Amino acid sequence: MSAVLRIQNLETVLHTETTAVRAVDGLTLEIGKGETFALLGESGSGKSMTALSVMRLLPDSGEIVRGSVRLGEKDLLLLPEAAMRNIRGRRISMIFQEPMLSLNPVMTVAAQIGEVLRRHFDLHGVTEQKRTLEILNQVGIPDAPRRMHEYPFQFSGGMKQRMMIAMALAGEPELLIADEPTTALDVTIQAQVLDLMRSLQQRNGMAILLITHDLGVAAETAHRVGIMYAGEIVETAPREAFFRGPAHPYSRKLLASLPGRDRRRQGLRLAAINGNVPPLSQEFAGCRFADRCDHAWELCHEAAPGWAIVAGEHHVRCHLFNRDTPSWIDRGVAPSQPAENILDKTDALHESAAGAMVRNAAATDDACLLSVSDLKVHFPIRKGLMKSVVGHVRAVDGVSLQICRGKTLALVGESGCGKTTVGKGILQLIPTTSGSVRYNGLELVGMKRDRLRRLRADFQLIFQDPYSSLNPRMRVVDIIEEGINSLHVEDANGEDNDGRQRGASQLKRRQRKELQGKRIDALLESVGLPRETKWRYPHEFSGGQRQRIAIARALAVNPKLIVCDEPTSALDVSVQAQILNLLKELQTNLGLAYLFITHNISVVEYLADEVAVMYLGRIVERGTVDEVLTSPRHPYTQALLSAVPVIELESKRPVIHLRGDLPSPANPPAGCHFHPRCPHAMPICREVYPATSTFSPTHTTRCYLYPQEEDSQQA
Repeated sequence: MSAVLRIQNLETVLHTETTAVRAVDGLTLEIGKGETFALLGESGSGKSMTALSVMRLLPDSGEIVRGSVRLGEKDLLLLPEAAMRNIRGRRISMIFQEPMLSLNPVMTVAAQIGEVLRRHFDLHGVTEQKRTLEILNQVGIPDAPRRMHEYPFQFSGGMKQRMMIAMALAGEPELLIADEPTTALDVTIQAQVLDLMRSLQQRNGMAILLITHDLGVAAETAHRVGIMYAGEIVETAPREAFFRGPAHPYSRKLLASLPGRDRRRQGLRLAAINGNVPPLSQEFAGCRFADRCDHAWELCHEAAPGWAIVAGEHHVRCHLFNRDTPSWIDRGVAPSQPAENILDKTDALHESAAGAMVRNAAATDDACLLSVSDLKVHFPIRKGLMKSVVGHVRAVDGVSLQICRGKTLALVGESGCGKTTVGKGILQLIPTTSGSVRYNGLELVGMKRDRLRRLRADFQLIFQDPYSSLNPRMRVVDIIEEGINSLHVEDANGEDNDGRQRGASQLKRRQRKELQGKRIDALLESVGLPRETKWRYPHEFSGGQRQRIAIARALAVNPKLIVCDEPTSALDVSVQAQILNLLKELQTNLGLAYLFITHNISVVEYLADEVAVMYLGRIVERGTVDEVLTSPRHPYTQALLSAVPVIELESKRPVIHLRGDLPSPANPPAGCHFHPRCPHAMPICREVYPATSTFSPTHTTRCYLYPQEEDSQQA
């Protein structure tokens, strides 16, 4: 296989006011024609900076100080900028992570693709228009002759990403760099985008450098895998070899941190990686992973490991596999014993201890805490000078659900189906159109504002983005205190450390401040943060730590129900594992109930007790985790689960491809809302919304493929 890209000893430095940051430090890799190389690792490990170095699109503070980047026989680092402009978009193209930030909002689709065609192929006029249509049809843009003249904001997230792919492929590149191309997409759209990239690669023999932190995506698409940590690659292997037996302790931790049904059944904690990627401004003496590694010894801190062969083309940078070092004798391991066994034993001990802790936890009360019946949230559409109402967006259109104490209900579905609106409607953060929300027997809909405010401490919300949900001008202590003070939450038992009962009115300001300070310290420790961090600001924390602060803020008012709106979607798998472990422990210890809004099915398998699948404002299937995920009945649920990327090397599951995009909630289809995309649609599906079909006391769906029951909610 001829190499399209060869990178040798690449070093990229970012110059800051105080020090130099070695974002990429001695990286070497090779990608052949028609091959997909997946570069995996946590945020901050240098993956995206590697891609920008290849494209020579570094920020002003960036500089490539050493190495070579060869495209075929040409070293890109020796070319002048004018020559690079002829290569970018023609021989190398890049799909950026966030399409809305990468597309020009004031240029039409045709104009943006036309720029590439004019620059590299000198196409104009009718020829340019014809080629643009061909490219848009290639990437599956529906009604391309009309939509090519629309602007990016008029497209859905999946369509925007297809536009980015269309622009990247317009130059027919030899190498495509895809930087997290599916991170912001639903699993159904993600499956379409990955299938599109695979088919175009097979047709054109294109090489792909896939940058991702989704191990399932890598397992389904890559030919070879590279694990990057702290600016360098620590393991490379063919896909099958890597996923059958990862060698480096960091790689093993990444795989062990993936949530799943088996770990939930066994009561095992996820193998979270303690700490963070070390700052790349420091000088490294030994292994860069040593401070976070469960298997490190003196040599790991003193000498950087060299490359060792595990088997065939499987290579690792780890002292555990270097049999020439004294470590094998000193650690009492015979050289013939595979290093994997050492790691397996340690991991097993850790997991069995964690499992015992969870299994011995006290059982929770199953009493119903939240009951939602036929909830509707419609937003008016206003037009004209007088802003008259011309229609409604039916964001939530008749949702019913229940959550018991100490249980987790997962609400899943594509973006735009109304999941977040359900959460906000339940908490009465937005006005509801109709329906009932009963919390602990009390009706929240229509409740007077003062009375509702007194109940606010009982139900809290953890937002999706910890960056924007925390006030950047407030210290952690002020962020947590704000909820306590505004909702007038007293100490849990209304008594001080000496056990003397005191009313809030009798406590002096200093004493109350001391009690509150101790409470905040305990909260921070309960979410795994040192108490001294309360004096710091949000920007001084990592993403996972910020989410821990958001959880501490929610817990500060002693809630019984927490709505978690995609709390792990922006996090690496290792940080996600820490947050999921934390949420599970808090539920076990405090008896919390969760409404967990997500599109990550593996998270659902690990954390949830029940699942509700939502489509266009309505729940189409619900049941226990095992019922819905093992035996899905609704065609939409089946398509959703088939599109989830999983690490299965033995056999490939067929993916059910859905036609088109999610319809507009302002103009939902008549009958079953899913019928325009359903492979099993019948004439009756286009006429009347289906009633409920019951398979067990807990498992129901709304689909004409199964016997129907009497249902007053048909529409």
